[in-house]
Amino acid sequence: MVSSHPWPWGIAALVILGLLAVPLFSIRFGQVDAGTDPTSQTDRRAYDLIASGFGPGANGPLTVVVSLPSGQSSTDTQNTLSSLQQTLAKTAGVASVSTPQVNQAGTTAVLNVIPTTGPQDAATTDLVGDIRDDVLPPTKLTTYVTGSTAGNVDFTDRVVSRMPLLIAAVVFLALLLLTAAFRSLSIGLKAAAMNLLSVAAAYGVVVAVFQWGWGSSLVGVDETVPIPAFVPMLMFAIIFGLSTDYEVFLLSRVHEAYLSTKDSHRSVAIGIGSTARVITTAAAIMIVVFTSFVIDPDPTVKMLAVGMAASVLIDASIVRMVLVPSVMSILGDRAWWIPGGWPRSSHASTSRAPTSTHPPPNPQSPYPDPLPCPALPLPRAVALSASAALAASIKGLRVLRVDQGHMAVL
Repeated sequence: MVSSHPWPWGIAALVILGLLAVPLFSIRFGQVDAGTDPTSQTDRRAYDLIASGFGPGANGPLTVVVSLPSGQSSTDTQNTLSSLQQTLAKTAGVASVSTPQVNQAGTTAVLNVIPTTGPQDAATTDLVGDIRDDVLPPTKLTTYVTGSTAGNVDFTDRVVSRMPLLIAAVVFLALLLLTAAFRSLSIGLKAAAMNLLSVAAAYGVVVAVFQWGWGSSLVGVDETVPIPAFVPMLMFAIIFGLSTDYEVFLLSRVHEAYLSTKDSHRSVAIGIGSTARVITTAAAIMIVVFTSFVIDPDPTVKMLAVGMAASVLIDASIVRMVLVPSVMSILGDRAWWIPGGWPRSSHASTSRAPTSTHPPPNPQSPYPDPLPCPALPLPRAVALSASAALAASIKGLRVLRVDQGHMAVL
């Protein structure tokens, strides 16, 4: 059905994926703390008690460390620190500043700054930047802003700044490997784009549930929380790997059918028909496994559970079963295009179906003769071997032999 009407199905799939990815554009990175734990836990009760008694910022004070100039008199040191204390106290978003504490050597001082907002609030993150960039530099002192809240801000900034490099490296390597495996640049580019769509849609689901609060009570989260920076990074690595696995499994069968029939539309139908059951079953198993982690009280674990379950559901249904066959049908023979000069599969230049070698029957074996499969180029044989192992583990089949492109399965 999809290969017969690829444009409507493809457009519908893209619209659904686009809608799911919309929340991604409002993602706010941050760190979760005891304030997001269930109210039944003692650390959450203590957190709320501190916030109600001393203000929300008391749960995440900022520590300002000052390196004092050597040879300065105690009076000058006191005046310098008093001026710094007053400057910090006048800063927007600061609730209070503690009295400076100086070590016995008179070389270092410490001040605790209490924000007016909690550690997870975006205003607290902005305050850390304001103190570092605008408040402290004019004092001409050597100062450092530290503490758990400031450390979380620095960690988030570091991870977010490295995230594009991770994505670019993984996508580039996947593009090279898929292009080499299928001898098609179009397949590599399409696979990279489809995998990125799956990742974006999964990110959108996580943001909608945990940051926007849509259905958050269903997973045991009572309030909206920011997204820890490492969660999207972990999700990307796992989702991209699973998506690539599904892609190789599906396209191996499509490519095999294309080499036999030389009909791009028919090969897509054959590939989908022969792999849909395995992909759906594998996806169902992983969805159940990932969803089971939702019962963990840690919001970060819940994010990973919801994100991974959503990604597998989206990839195995919308992407793999609708969008991929639609694009393959639209591309037709161009799906197997590769630039001139690149090595091509030995099967690409022949119009006859690939031959197969049936192993001789074993009259002493209690099992029936194994079914032969056509000889495949080495990269595709490796991919098909992995797919066969997955199918065997799911369906309870027995893999008898996989060697030199020949596979025998009972």
